[in-house]
Amino acid sequence: MIEYLIVAVFAGLLLHGIHRKAIARIQGRPGPPVWQEILHVLKFSFKETWIPWTASRTLFVAVVFIAIGIWSTALVVLLTGQSLLLLFGVYMLHKIVEHGLGLSSGSPYGKFGAIRSVMSAASEIPLFATIAAVYLVTNSLMISDILAWQVANGPLLLAVPPAAAALYIVVLAKMHYSPFAVIESKEIVSGNMTEHFGVWRAGLDVAFGLKTFVLLYAFILLFIGPISLLATAVVMLLLLLSLSFICAVTPMLSPFDTVTIQIGAAGLIVAYVLLMGVFL
Repeated sequence: MIEYLIVAVFAGLLLHGIHRKAIARIQGRPGPPVWQEILHVLKFSFKETWIPWTASRTLFVAVVFIAIGIWSTALVVLLTGQSLLLLFGVYMLHKIVEHGLGLSSGSPYGKFGAIRSVMSAASEIPLFATIAAVYLVTNSLMISDILAWQVANGPLLLAVPPAAAALYIVVLAKMHYSPFAVIESKEIVSGNMTEHFGVWRAGLDVAFGLKTFVLLYAFILLFIGPISLLATAVVMLLLLLSLSFICAVTPMLSPFDTVTIQIGAAGLIVAYVLLMGVFL
């Protein structure tokens, strides 16, 4: 399993680089090379590492390992075909990372990021609609069963497109430079990661690379089904580019607008799921 983890980390970091490059090109800028995020991890790994005197030392360090552990576990859940509830339960734990990162440093910028991470919890609401819709159609929440259903009946993307849209919104909310990424808005410097530097920042970049890979891969497995490795790479790239386009042409929203839009979208999808329950 360790080899899959290593591949997922490098793939996730490369996807981040492609994401930044695509945004830059759409906006008329040259942008960094696509391997820039891999270079960042290497660079931070050898830079001086410190812990601010205002920080909670245990939490400041522990949250980095928690982030890596969360997304490593999520990858294992995907690869072994375990419960969808377990996958999204692991995903929800990421809120601990977002909140803990900001609070652990003692920095006012980090604290603002932590506060906004609580507000951005609205982005998790569409997950429940996704789970309900998938269960109503496939009668199972096991990822292995969902894949088997799609082999027999075709992609869930065609059967329940609003549920796919709900998960797409969730993935978009977790992308760097997303209109919903209020945690990393420029007026709060680097938000909840402002004070994490050196090897701690390298660890966070590894965790967030894993996060991007897992979320894109989860979307493919849940709504397109089992496909070849080459097809998976192509679909993942196309999915990423669609997200990059939205990030490039949409300004970052205010925290209030972020919550309003996400709850509104979730409400529409929940209404669709309720109708599904009535007619099915």
